[in-house]
Amino acid sequence: MDGNGTEPCSSPVCVNNPHLEALKNDILYHFSLGTSTHDLPAMFGDVKFVCVGGSPWRMKAFIEYIATELNMNDPKSEYPNICAGTDRYAMYKIGPVLSVSHGMGIPSIAIMLHELIKLLHHAHCKDVTVIRIGTSGGIGLEPGTLVITKQSVDPTFLPRFEQVILGKTVVRNTDLDPSLAKELLQCSQELNRFETVIGNTMCTMDFYEGQGRLDGAFCSYTEKDKLDYLRKARDAGVCNIEMESSVFAAMCKMSGLKAAVVCVTLLNRLKGDQVNTSHDVLQDYQQRPQILVGSYIKKKLEGCN
Repeated sequence: MDGNGTEPCSSPVCVNNPHLEALKNDILYHFSLGTSTHDLPAMFGDVKFVCVGGSPWRMKAFIEYIATELNMNDPKSEYPNICAGTDRYAMYKIGPVLSVSHGMGIPSIAIMLHELIKLLHHAHCKDVTVIRIGTSGGIGLEPGTLVITKQSVDPTFLPRFEQVILGKTVVRNTDLDPSLAKELLQCSQELNRFETVIGNTMCTMDFYEGQGRLDGAFCSYTEKDKLDYLRKARDAGVCNIEMESSVFAAMCKMSGLKAAVVCVTLLNRLKGDQVNTSHDVLQDYQQRPQILVGSYIKKKLEGCN
């Protein structure tokens, strides 16, 4: 057994579930795909990079962007949603790049990741890199700064993801690939277009009270309480706050996938709680993770040629 309580994995993408072998058709329900209804190796066997993010619109925009970057852009292509049979998630593909939405919060991304990991496993994919691109609230950083996650920490600043399984609490590791983080930082330095740092990311179960905001429907603490907490987080190495990184890191680590989280900060939480930046500026901020990850993918693929 490894540190996560699972058997060591010898396959390219590990699923750690012996029960799957008994299934005649593994239905990836929330993708509207299945092993007996779709030729998953033919559809996805060449995937080397998977980028995931909350918004379906943003993930379609990313696949359009990366298609142009890789000179695979077809003016006539509308990049159809592979998961059009469901309204839960959206999925787009161009060449070796897969772009998938995951919704908001730990439960939503966890469901998506279970089916994504199984999809990659059934498609016999090898050497896959998975990167979450998204938005976050910064702590002591200027809005627009990119944070490459070193570790995902919980609201007590510990690097762990807790899940209750069969009534028992299971704790899993949330480390992310350090070499991938350094490569992404190097790419950002070469681009020299926006500030980028490596630091810890705090993952919460909530956008309001769970992140110490003062503007939710309920609030039982003072502004001083909030600022004291956020400063403690900053002293613990936390650079930003979002709601998906812990389970993302844990599940990618369990499946043997090289993984990273790249989030742009939309505001400095030490100076406020509400995002009141103009639409155009927000659009620019949200494109920054796409630009960095696109540059990384292009660089890696060019290095293979």
